[in-house]
Amino acid sequence: MLWIIIGVIAALLLFAAYAFNRLRRVDIGAQEALGGIDVQLTRRADLIPNLVNTVKGYAQHEKGVFEAVTAARAGVKAAADNGTVPEKAAAQQQLDRAIVDVLAVAEAYPDLKASAGFLQLQTELAETEDKISFARQYYNDAVAKLNSLVRTIPWLLFTGMAGVHAREFYNAPEGQEAPPSVQF
Repeated sequence: MLWIIIGVIAALLLFAAYAFNRLRRVDIGAQEALGGIDVQLTRRADLIPNLVNTVKGYAQHEKGVFEAVTAARAGVKAAADNGTVPEKAAAQQQLDRAIVDVLAVAEAYPDLKASAGFLQLQTELAETEDKISFARQYYNDAVAKLNSLVRTIPWLLFTGMAGVHAREFYNAPEGQEAPPSVQF
C-alpha cells in the first residue's frame, strides 16, 4: 500500500512538473510572438525616415506632416520597447495615419511618384505591412493556445505556480482592421 501511495505521489509530482513546464513554454511562445510584432513595427518605423526624407526634397512646405510622422515614429518605438498590447496597437494606428499623410503629400508630386527610391520605399512598406499582419496573427494564435490552457482543467490548477496568466489579443484599433491604403 505504501508503494502505491508513493507511486501516486510521484505521478502527481511528475505531472505537476510537466504542467508547469508546458504552461511556461506556451507563455514564452506568446512573449516571443509579441516580440515579432515589435520587430516588424520597429522595422516599419525605421523605414519612415527614408520615406520622409525622400518626400521632403519635393515638399519642403509640408512641415506639419513631417513633424506628425516623427512623433508617430517615436510613439511606435516607445510602445515597442515597453508598451502594453493596446498601447502598441494605438501607436501603430497613429503611425498608419502619419504614413497616409506623407503618401498623400507625395501624390501631389508626379516626379516623386516615379522616383525609383520612392517606389522601393513603397514596396518595402507594403512588405512590412504584410509581415506585421502575419506577426499579429501569429501572436493571436499563440495567445489563443495559451488562453485555452490557462482556462481549462487541469492546467488551470497550475497557472499560479507557473506564474502564467491569460493574455490580451492584439486587436487592431477601431477602423484599422486593414493597413492604410493610398491610391495614386
